[in-house]
Formats: sequence, C-alpha cells, structure tokens
Amino acid sequence: MIPVTLKYETTLISREGTEARQETVAVETPFKVALNDESIGASMVLPSGLQEFGVGFLFGQGYIEKREQLKEVYVCHEGRISVYADVENMEHREVIITSGCGGTGKISRKMLEGAFGPLSECTISLDEMERFIIEVLHYSDLGLKTHCIHACGFWSGGKLTAFYEDVGRHNAVDKVIGAILLGKIAPKGAIYTTGRLTSDMVLKCARIGIPIIMSRTAPSSLGLAIARRAGVTLAAYVRPHRVNCFHAPGRIITA
Repeated sequence: MIPVTLKYETTLISREGTEARQETVAVETPFKVALNDESIGASMVLPSGLQEFGVGFLFGQGYIEKREQLKEVYVCHEGRISVYADVENMEHREVIITSGCGGTGKISRKMLEGAFGPLSECTISLDEMERFIIEVLHYSDLGLKTHCIHACGFWSGGKLTAFYEDVGRHNAVDKVIGAILLGKIAPKGAIYTTGRLTSDMVLKCARIGIPIIMSRTAPSSLGLAIARRAGVTLAAYVRPHRVNCFHAPGRIITA
C-alpha cells in the first residue's frame, strides 16, 4: 500500500524565534491510466480509490460510457492503472483543455457536445443536506492534517454512500464517477464537492446522470450554462443550514 501522507520536519519562524515542527504532508504521485494496454494519459493523484479514479478518468476522456463496458481494473502501485473494457474505437479522442490541473484538466469534445440523457431523478431535504455536508466534512481528518485535500461525497437513499478525497478536486469527483461505473453506487442521488463547479466538473456529473450537484464554493458561468442545458440542480456555497441554488431548486425540499 502506498501511504497517503508523509511526515516532514519543518522550522517555524516568527518574531519570537524559531521552533522545530513536524508536519503531515499529503502524498501526490503520478499514475498512468491505460485502456486495453494502451496508455491514455496520466495524472497526479492521492493514492487512494485508484480503481475508481482510473475508470472515472476514462469516462471524462470519452472512452467509457457505461458500466456494461467494463471487464477488469488492475492497479500497479508503481504507477499504473490498467482498465480492460469493451470499447469499439480506441482512436484518440479530441479533447478540450479545461481549468483543471494535470490529466483531469481535459474532457472529450464529444462529452461537451450533443443532447443530455435523462437524469436519475431524486430530491434531497434540507435536513438530509445538513447531515450530508457534516458527514462529508468530518468523514476524514486528512484535510485538517494536511490542508491540501479536496473531499467529495455522494448521498443516496438518506445516507452517505460514497466518500473520496484527493489533492485535486477533479480527481475526487472522478473517483465518485468511477464508483458509479463500477456499480458500487447508483447515480440517483446528490454529489457534494469542496471544489468549485467549473464546466468539466458539472459536465461529467450531468453526463453520468447525477441530478443534484452541490459545492462548498462557487460555479463558473460555463458550469452554470451546462447545468441549465442538462437540467441538473446546481447548488453553491452549501452550508449545513443553507444553500444558494443557481438552477432547478425544486429538487431541494424545504419541508
């Protein structure tokens, strides 16, 4: 197993003098993603939830569209995620560079264009939303220890059904999408991320069929435009007791 944190000796410098400290640092490491033994791309990731990341990464690149295509996923902890799937065309996909960093800062043009499919409809109450946000923010202490981590959770059937974290906000969302494609969770629910909702973040969630997309921070204008096209509920500045809904507020129940 690859550790997700390392300890480093540091020196705290202030007007009162210097002091030796030990800090916890999140591990960021490169992983290549291969499909049917052909290298597709790479990204810097937190080494956890790697099977989910590899599958979610390929979804965002436009190679995998549904669960039934998947056969096997193998992780080599020396830096490779190998996915085997029934894919008709392995030709290079035209991609668009997004606001993200690393390999997940790309999405296929095919994903951006065209009509959206039906969403897996559901609602969430304010009481559920409060429990959801609190559980995500307290599920792991890695963020508090390192101050370097984005969290992403999925809420379905009145409970937290998935939680992933990463140094990159895109990676954390890709892990949730990978969990859907691997059949670990269904898209009928709400996703919450600590990262901002830019175009690719919203697009991948909408394409997989998630009806409610929530963030602790803000959306971009293109993220909002995609939410409107897809008909998803886009909620920002989400806190346990309130939410600012930018589109389709009907799925958030106040009673």
